Amino acid sequence: MTEPLDSLSDPRELLLAYLDYYRDTLLRKLDGLSETELRISRLPSGWTPLELLKHLAFVERRWLRWGFMGEHVDPVWGENDPETGKWSVGADESAESVRTLFREECAASRAIVSGARLADIARGGGRFGPGQPPALSWILFHVLQEYARHVGQLDVVRELADGATGE
Repeated sequence: MTEPLDSLSDPRELLLAYLDYYRDTLLRKLDGLSETELRISRLPSGWTPLELLKHLAFVERRWLRWGFMGEHVDPVWGENDPETGKWSVGADESAESVRTLFREECAASRAIVSGARLADIARGGGRFGPGQPPALSWILFHVLQEYARHVGQLDVVRELADGATGE
């Protein structure tokens, strides 16, 4: 997938195209990494590429299903180790199962967004407590910036792992 066309001017189309671009870029940056490389960290903070993928699956879940729709989801923080609070992927979780989780959460997010307007306000009862919950546009921009930041971090990790650079 290539970056969205610079002729896109509809804010909704542009926002959704960039989200899909970053989702695809994340998966492509993981392609070609061995099982070992997916599960080791090259950074002082200690996260692994597979943990990052799982984290972003739960970002989708938290912000769209739990946050915007107000759904009961369990677990909400499923990428976190219950004892340390840090991102984790169990030895029993395969790379493919984490990819599948990510794809499923992205599909659920797309389905939610397809039936909503950017100006729609998040429902109560989920992530957002009393007060003014955010609009879908704000939620999507938050998710987009999270992808941009994490894909940029993965750029560095991938270069350290095998020298691969670029989009």
